[in-house]
Amino acid sequence: MSITMEQNGVFDPALAGLLESLVGSRDAISASKEELDFLSNLLQSKELHALFKVYNSIVDRVHDDRRCSPVLSSSMQITLDVMEVLLPRISLSDTSRQLFQLLQNPHIQGLLCAHDAVAQKDYLPRLPEIPQEMDEDEETIKIVQLVKSTEPLGATIKTDEENGKIIIARVMHGGAADRSGLINVGDEVCEVNGINVEGKSPADVLQILQHSEGTITFKLIPADPKSGARESKMKVRAHFDFNTDVDPYIPCKEAGLSFSKGEVLHIVSQDDPYWWQARKEGDRNMRAGLIPSKALQERKIIHERLSMADQKKKWVMDTINGGCIGGGGMTCLPDRSIAKDPLCGSLAALNDLGEDMASECLVRTRVKKVIYDAAESDDYDREDIATYEEVVKLYPRPEFPRPIVLIGPPGVGRNELKRRIMELNPDKYHTPVPHTSRSPRPGEVNGKEYNFVSRELMEEQIARGEFLEFGEYKGNLYGTSLESVKSIIRSGLTCIINPHYQALKMLRTPDIKPYIIYIKPPPFDVLKSTRNGAFAMSTFDETNSRGFTDDEFNEILRSSKRIEFLYDHWFDEIIVNDDFKLALEQLLEADHKLKTEPLWAPASWLQ
Repeated sequence: MSITMEQNGVFDPALAGLLESLVGSRDAISASKEELDFLSNLLQSKELHALFKVYNSIVDRVHDDRRCSPVLSSSMQITLDVMEVLLPRISLSDTSRQLFQLLQNPHIQGLLCAHDAVAQKDYLPRLPEIPQEMDEDEETIKIVQLVKSTEPLGATIKTDEENGKIIIARVMHGGAADRSGLINVGDEVCEVNGINVEGKSPADVLQILQHSEGTITFKLIPADPKSGARESKMKVRAHFDFNTDVDPYIPCKEAGLSFSKGEVLHIVSQDDPYWWQARKEGDRNMRAGLIPSKALQERKIIHERLSMADQKKKWVMDTINGGCIGGGGMTCLPDRSIAKDPLCGSLAALNDLGEDMASECLVRTRVKKVIYDAAESDDYDREDIATYEEVVKLYPRPEFPRPIVLIGPPGVGRNELKRRIMELNPDKYHTPVPHTSRSPRPGEVNGKEYNFVSRELMEEQIARGEFLEFGEYKGNLYGTSLESVKSIIRSGLTCIINPHYQALKMLRTPDIKPYIIYIKPPPFDVLKSTRNGAFAMSTFDETNSRGFTDDEFNEILRSSKRIEFLYDHWFDEIIVNDDFKLALEQLLEADHKLKTEPLWAPASWLQ
C-alpha cells in the first residue's frame, strides 16, 4: 500500500507519521483487513486533518497571545444584572432603552451563553481516568474520608436487587459527598469505619454512621465509569405544597426539600424518575434536596382524586337511601369532606349518576345578564394536573405591555375595579370593545359601545375560534374578539379585561402573555358587611335595583372555590377585595411591578 498523503503542510505531519507506522506494521497487527482499511482511510481524511489544523492554530495562538483567554466566564449573568440596572431608566433615557432592547435580543443572549460555555470549558469531553496497570481480576478500591458535622453527608444508600450489595443510590447536588467529588452513584460500599457491611441492610449501615464521630472512612468499589452528570438549569414554579415531614413516600426525610405552592425551584437533577433534586431559587444553601418528580406527583394526585370520588359516590348513595333525593332539600358535604375539593356538595359525583338526578338535588342561580360562556361542563374537565411549570424571567417590553386579566366570580367587584382604574388614567388603560349581532340603539356609535356586525359574520368568526368569549342574550350574540385584545397590545396601551374564567384557556398564550390577577372574595361575614355598608347593588338582579341576598353571597363564595380549584395554578397574583380602596391600590401596584420588574412566566412563552 502506498502513502498518498501530501507532505506540503496541508496534512498534519504527526498523522502522516502515524499512518506510515500503520502501513509498515500491517502484518504484525492482529486486526482484520476491514478494520485496518477503515483506520487508514480515517487517518487520510481531509476532515480529520482540517480539525487538527484548527486545533494546532488555536494552541499556537494561545501560546503566542495570552489575551485569547476569556477574562470572565459569567457574561450572561452580568448581562442580566445590567438589564436590572437599566430597567428603571428606560423611560428616562432613549440610550438606556435601546441598550436594554439590544441585550434582550435572543441572538445576543445566545452568543453570550456560548461564550460562557467556552470560557468554562463546558465543551471538553469527560473521560474516565486511565487506571494504572493491574491484574485483570483485581478490583479497584477507593478510600474516601469525610469529616462528620451537623450537615448531612448528602448521599443515600440502597440494597442492589441483583446481588444484595449496599450501593450509593443518589448523591445530593451541593452536599458534602458531592463536593468531595469522590462518591458517585452506583459505588459499592464495602466498609464503613473498618466495619464490613456485607450482608447488612441500609438501616444497619445508617446505625454505624450515626454512632460514628469525627472522620468517617468509606471503602468503596467504584461504579462503572460514566460521563459526569451536568447540573440542569431548569427552573419551575410549584403548584402544590410539599412537606417532607408528612410525605409517606419520600425515601429519606432528612434529604427532602419542603416548599409551598407558588415558590420557584431550581431543578438540578432529574436522573431519578420519581425523586428530583432541587434548590429554592435565591436560596444561598447550595445543597439540593429531594422533591417528587412531575410523574410521581401526578400519580399521587390522581390517586387522591380517585379515593375522593369513591367517598363521594358512597355519600350520594347513602343520601339517596336516607331520603334526601326528592324530599325538596339540599344537603352539602361536611366541611372536612370538601377541604380538598371546593366544589360545594357532590357535583362531580352527581354528574356520574346523571343530569336528571343532579337537577333534583342542586339548585343554581343564573348570575349574569349576558352569559359569555362556551360550555359549562368544561368547568369539570380538568385535563392537566397542575404540578410544576417551567418558568423563566420575562422582562417588561414598553412597546408591548402585558395585558391585565381580572378573574373572579360574578359579584366580587371586578367590573368596578376595571372601571375605576380606567377612570384614573384613560390614556393608559383600555378595554376591548365587544361585538354584538343586535342593531344599534339610538345614540350608539359603532366601535364605541359595541362593534355591530351581522349574526352570520359573527357566527363564522366564532366557528373559526376568533372570539375570546361569546354568548347569546335575548336572541342576540355578544362576544369579545381576540384581535381586539391584540390590537390594544400593539398600540402600546395597557389592555385590562375581566372575562369569564373559561377564557383563560385562550388568553394564556405566548402572543398575548397576560398577567392574571384573581379577585378573591373575603369570608362570608366580611363580604356581607362590606357590600351592605357600601350599599352595593346586586349584579344578580337584571335591574340592579336591590342589594345582595345571603344566597347570592354564598353563590359568590361557591363560585370562587370552583374557579380556584380549576385555575389557581394560572394566577400571577391574588387580591382579596375586602376593602375596595386597598384593592385598587394593590391593582395599581401590580401594574407598576409589571412594567418595571422582570417576573416569572412560562418558559414556553420565550421559545
